[in-house]
Amino acid sequence: MKSKLIGFLMNFWISFSLALYFHIGEREEKCIIEDIPSDTLVVGNYKVQRWDIHQHDFLESAPGLGMFVTVTSPSGEVLLSKLYGPQGTFSFTSYLSGEHIICFQSNSTRFAVIAGSKLRLHLDIRVGEHFLDESAIQAKDKVDEVNVRLEHLIEQIHHVTREQDYEREREEKFRKTSEETNSNILWWAIVQTLILISIGIWQIKSLRDFFIAKKLV
Repeated sequence: MKSKLIGFLMNFWISFSLALYFHIGEREEKCIIEDIPSDTLVVGNYKVQRWDIHQHDFLESAPGLGMFVTVTSPSGEVLLSKLYGPQGTFSFTSYLSGEHIICFQSNSTRFAVIAGSKLRLHLDIRVGEHFLDESAIQAKDKVDEVNVRLEHLIEQIHHVTREQDYEREREEKFRKTSEETNSNILWWAIVQTLILISIGIWQIKSLRDFFIAKKLV
């Protein structure tokens, strides 16, 4: 019981899931940005519902409707560009750390006439999570089951290591940026001080020359 609880907590902590929904118009493209470490598996599940003007409700399915899914890496390279159905699963593996752009666009405009222009897209994105096939595991004997679960745990540990390395890289980059900003602020303060001192000396010299010219001193 204790080992199962620890395994559940490990899986809960290791895996990252983003579940949301948003509305998208006909032929409209909407994108989300995911900050992903390198060599990380990303799996996304989505489902599209369309608005029915007669029932004034979202329908559970949208037959004939497709969705273009495009994934762009931080370097601008397209990692995935594919047309799926009204619901589907897409996956890709990042090879660079940074912000990946995931875009969705419907493939048709004919639903604007049939059922209005509203589409609701439910999206669930899982980063760095490798799924276990429970049915396949149950078919194996105890030794094989332990080996499979151990391999899965090792994969999850590797993912945690990559996440930690990426966080250290981000922390180091942020620290360097902060140090550069502080250095620039220091030099700007020194320049401002020198300018003020120069202006003060110039004003004192100007007043002194003025008093001498007027023979007040």
